Amino acid sequence: MEKKKKRLVIRTIILAVLVLAIGYTVYGTATKDKVELIAVGSKAPDFTLVDLNGEKHKLSDYKGQGVFLNFWATFCGPCEREMPAINRQYQVFKDQGVQTLSVNLAQTDFEVQNFVDRHELTFPVVIDKTKSVSTTYNVGNLPATLVIDPDGKVAKIITGELEEGKIASYMELVKPK
Repeated sequence: MEKKKKRLVIRTIILAVLVLAIGYTVYGTATKDKVELIAVGSKAPDFTLVDLNGEKHKLSDYKGQGVFLNFWATFCGPCEREMPAINRQYQVFKDQGVQTLSVNLAQTDFEVQNFVDRHELTFPVVIDKTKSVSTTYNVGNLPATLVIDPDGKVAKIITGELEEGKIASYMELVKPK
């Protein structure tokens, strides 16, 4: 008799734990914040990330300027191929009110600094260490670029490698009038 009672108690505890786990999952799913998909014309969500020099970059600080917001990683071949062109166009447009902000996806400072040095990049490079910004911006495939107008609205969303002519045209698109 004693063995049967012990088994019943253990089964009851296991069942109770399973019911609680299922209940928690259902509750969490039902009350979870809805992730808003970013679309052309929507306001670009603000964020603050730190660059390789320890300086903070807040997207809203660029209000009144166009922003070429590029998400990338050092292991991404297309990202590496487009970086020199982005750098050249940054040099052309930075004094015309279009800034480039490059967001690396959660790699080490060492990896990113080596990449920046190798390509002699001159625009701000920040690291999204927790991937919270890339999640907010629904970044899946790399490279991904959002072109943001001077009012802080998304003008274009591009996934994939960009050639230099397209980079220049997108920067021209968001140049303040």
